[in-house]
Amino acid sequence: MATINIKNMVCDRCITAVEELFEELGYDVRAVELGKVDVAETPGEEQLETIATQLREKGFELIQEKKDKLVEEIKAKLIAYLQILEKEDDPPKLSEYLSESMHRNYSYLSNRFSSETDLTIERYLIQLKIERVKELVSYQELTLSEIAWKLNYSSVQYLSKQFKNVTGETVSEFRTHLDRSGRQSLDAVRS
Repeated sequence: MATINIKNMVCDRCITAVEELFEELGYDVRAVELGKVDVAETPGEEQLETIATQLREKGFELIQEKKDKLVEEIKAKLIAYLQILEKEDDPPKLSEYLSESMHRNYSYLSNRFSSETDLTIERYLIQLKIERVKELVSYQELTLSEIAWKLNYSSVQYLSKQFKNVTGETVSEFRTHLDRSGRQSLDAVRS
């Protein structure tokens, strides 16, 4: 069995798209998660080129360098952690979650991530959370208090302050121009 690491997988639709792509290419897909797919047989160099081309056409990238794999795995875990924040009343601490789910020391993960991206894990998570706040605000279904609670902010004021620091505008200013908002997909959040 071979694991193929893929950049820009951020949601369940990405998992479905990658699974379909590999099946169309004739691979026996064993498992697909954010950031990777397990196939029964190891592809050769020529097959990897075909896979890379097909992935690029769908907005994904093949990851081949070890350092890139770790960064993408951390990013995928952070997106999963964001989902945990939304679903659980008492989510685990970020450092504990990453250490346990990746079977590595948090300090090591943090240092590697920072050295490769020039951004801390915490700062990247904040960017992800702010993009999720933008999304939830644009739906106009929840109050800012409900959004703050949903994303595990200690207060609306803290969410508002962080939103302003990251975006340069208040949540109210963002709401006034939703039609031309600066939202981006989670895979577009740059580290």
